[in-house]
Order: sequence, then C-alpha cells, then structure tokens
Amino acid sequence: MGHADQGVEKSKHRYQVIPRTLCFITHGDEVLLLQGGPHKRLWAGRYNGVGGHIEAGEDVHTAALREIVEETGLAVHDLRLAGIVHADAGDPAVGILFFVFTARAASKEIGPSPDGALEWWPIDRLPASEMVEDLPVLLPRALGMGLADPPFFAAYRYDEQDRLIISFAEQT
Repeated sequence: MGHADQGVEKSKHRYQVIPRTLCFITHGDEVLLLQGGPHKRLWAGRYNGVGGHIEAGEDVHTAALREIVEETGLAVHDLRLAGIVHADAGDPAVGILFFVFTARAASKEIGPSPDGALEWWPIDRLPASEMVEDLPVLLPRALGMGLADPPFFAAYRYDEQDRLIISFAEQT
C-alpha cells in the first residue's frame, strides 16, 4: 500500500487532531510535575506532567521517551500507556489527541527543563489548585491503575460557560 492508498488527499477537509504525549513519572510515593515557566504560551505557572508533540514519523512510545529525556534528563522504566484523551481545542476542524503514560524513575536527579521548574510532589499532597484544570481528575486515575488494567479513554469538551467537561468511556 503506497502513500496514495492512505487517503490523505480525500481527508484534508475532515476533522484532524494534533498528537501529543503526557507522562506522569513516579519515584516511590512522589510524582514529578512541571510548573510551566512564565514564557510558556500554555499553562504558564501551572503544574502538569511532562510531554509534548509527537513528531512526524515518530511512534507514540518513542515520542514519550524523547519528551521525558528532553524535559527532565531522567532515564525511566516501566513506561506504560495509561489512557488516550481526545480534547476539544476550540476549533471545529482541529482537536488534540494525547496519549497519557506513567513511568517510574530510578533516581530523582533531574536536569533543568526548558519548559519550567520540575518538582517532585508527594502523591497524597498534590497542589490541586495550581495544576492545569484536568490534572486533579486525570492524575489519580492514571496513577491508580493496576498492571492488568487496560488504558482508559476520555473526551474533553467545554460547556457554554467554558467549563471543562471530562467524559470517560465505559469499559467492559
């Protein structure tokens, strides 16, 4: 099957998504969060996991590992897909599709991040009021998963008052 068989030409005017990764890295009972720097266009001053865009030709797993190294300098193990989220980006033609991962770090020795300040937080004392709006829901769900649990699937949309609505798929 060649390029033309992928149907891209016929799909150029259909809904499209921007692929991203988001990873929650743990060490013992702590999770690493990134407080976005004041220069950040998105979520400046807010805590989030680490991650970013998936580059052309890059698989999702490799993208997650690349983003972890770029943003933290950490070597991680047990990188695991926890969920996939389809997010409304405020544009009827484009959305965000992000792949949520968890990983464990053997060390807490982190390098400087070009995106902000990295901080280890006790999982039971997270700065909920300072996190991006979905993290108080998303983070406990991802970190609470067992090894045999399948990935979760979620969709984000905004209501008429611009409030985030998170819907998780029912899984059987």
